[in-house]
Amino acid sequence: MSRAVCPGSFDPLHNGHIEVIGRAARLFDEVIVAVSTNYAKNYRFDVDERIAFCRDGLAHLPGVTVLPMGPGLVADFCREHGAAALVKGLRSGLDFDYELPMATMNRHLTDVETVFVPTGTTFAHVSSTLLKEVASLGGDVRPFVPDAVYRSLH
Repeated sequence: MSRAVCPGSFDPLHNGHIEVIGRAARLFDEVIVAVSTNYAKNYRFDVDERIAFCRDGLAHLPGVTVLPMGPGLVADFCREHGAAALVKGLRSGLDFDYELPMATMNRHLTDVETVFVPTGTTFAHVSSTLLKEVASLGGDVRPFVPDAVYRSLH
């Protein structure tokens, strides 16, 4: 059985995340969505809310489970959960430049491979940070987030 981890803060989950995780679910038998907590970051939603958004927004995808991932190395999380791969979505070359050194380090630490999945053009411009900003200024982010996230942003 092939297992992969899709890590992220998902603050909040958006349709770009759902697209990448759905594509990962077609590549692997099981996908663990690891909702991270980094105490150096300020989150709009607490970890329980972010987990609930993910469980609700990803419930339609077979083989996908959502788990909390505390502070620590994602490579260790992969090892603890028997995952051979990390799946990371890429919106642009900037994402690749950021992710490649981490992928190399993760492979060095645990032999976990990173699979890069380019986002489709529909959501390539979407980020959680941008959506939170647009929503806070009264913009309509409904096309980009699940209903539960939309209600929580407004």
